[in-house]
Amino acid sequence: MTETADHPLTLFNSLTRRAEAFVPVHAGEARVYSCGPTVYNYPHIGNMRAYVFADTLGRVLTWKGYDLRHVINITDVGHLTDDADAGEDKMEKMAAQKAQSIWDIARHYTEAYWADVKALNIRQPMRWTIATDFIDEMIAFAKEIAPKHCYELDSGLYFDVSTVADYGRLARAVTEEGESRIEAVDGKRNAADFAIWRKTPPGEKRQMEWDSPWGRGAPGWHLECSVMSGQVLGFPFDIHTGGIDHREIHHPNEIAQNQAHLEHRAGCCTGGLDAAENSGARIWMHNNFLVERSGKMSKSSGEFLRLQLLIDKGYHPLAYRMLCLQAHYRSELEFSWDGLGAALVRLKRLLGAARGLLDLVTDGATRDSVRKTVTHPKLTPLIDRFDAALSDDLNTAVALTVLEEAAAMKKVDAEQKASLVGAMLSALGLPLLPREELRIRPRDAAVDEAWIDAAMERRKAARANKDFTASDAIRDEMASMGVEVMDGDPLGWEWRLGG
Repeated sequence: MTETADHPLTLFNSLTRRAEAFVPVHAGEARVYSCGPTVYNYPHIGNMRAYVFADTLGRVLTWKGYDLRHVINITDVGHLTDDADAGEDKMEKMAAQKAQSIWDIARHYTEAYWADVKALNIRQPMRWTIATDFIDEMIAFAKEIAPKHCYELDSGLYFDVSTVADYGRLARAVTEEGESRIEAVDGKRNAADFAIWRKTPPGEKRQMEWDSPWGRGAPGWHLECSVMSGQVLGFPFDIHTGGIDHREIHHPNEIAQNQAHLEHRAGCCTGGLDAAENSGARIWMHNNFLVERSGKMSKSSGEFLRLQLLIDKGYHPLAYRMLCLQAHYRSELEFSWDGLGAALVRLKRLLGAARGLLDLVTDGATRDSVRKTVTHPKLTPLIDRFDAALSDDLNTAVALTVLEEAAAMKKVDAEQKASLVGAMLSALGLPLLPREELRIRPRDAAVDEAWIDAAMERRKAARANKDFTASDAIRDEMASMGVEVMDGDPLGWEWRLGG
């Protein structure tokens, strides 16, 4: 049997700005917290890149044999219209615009987000934490840290960032001006100080507000994640993930709160960030932006790119997952319809090759379990190359090419090949799908698929009989109905609906 290599998992830590070996806090476990959505609107596809990334990280940790404990939060209160701690509460603002209960707004957009999670084959986390379920814990946390780290103004309770060591290191705030967008508030001691409890202004009433030692009001966005991650996973945990936009303000503020909390628990001075565990998590990971040149990646315009729009235009949502996997999570990724179409073609080729081997993909295969079942000398090197790619800071672009090579491998044991390909698909979150689900069919297309299939069969028979006149006539008839015949499709006879 070919000798196998051990590839330690290395991950890029935004806090230290270097790749580091993953060493779990608790042996055999991987505890991960991911900043989830603020459920005031539908997520756009750029938002969803963060969850494809977090799911890929979780699947790689499973592949490496760790018992994954993954938490994703739902923010239903406290997130302001400017991430720099300014403006109106996003939830309150949308509820006013819609003239609906804020609780109904939260429920509707949470369910819409969960639908996108399912469509992208993102695994369910161990737990969804809902911010409003943790209000008592947030108040208790704030009471612990307030005496040494906070001060009160008319507008709320503020965290004094000068009371913790290395504030802003994650963002490189001093050299990169990462805190330049923080709101100016009269009475703040430092420009970067932030609210951890916002009082309801006199004469106003919010739909979401609670009594606290600092007056009736609501928690700050940053407080929520510190409390929920620490409550469920315990400090320190292994990995904290989020979009790169969180690296500049939200996560530095989380870290400051975590430092203050850990100091209170230890009863000694605040620890600096040379020891990463003082941040609350050993590794902080951030995916880069998805960009779209027309500017439709912003919700402020009212019209933005949702996953449902891709589906309505006839693209299977897993084409978007494939698009994400083709790029490294730390690289900026440009979205275009041509790029999405190319990703769909690649997905169809891959799944078409795999479908001849497998009936379904079972999640949860590990590198070590695959090594026990796959021993063919032409296949074992592929296990190591696939593992090496994933272990190199989740290099899914390289891992995909190895998977495609495995699916195309000839003259090997069929059962072992199926086992390997199935495990690789699972590690990348790509399930087998019926071929017809991958056809491009816009939602508003009126052509009956049974008619298309019958026409395709007639054309196939005509070409087999070398009756190319009849074949061309059928193709032209289909084109007049908006159906494009794809003769160059390497998987066989294929078509798609325009639109």
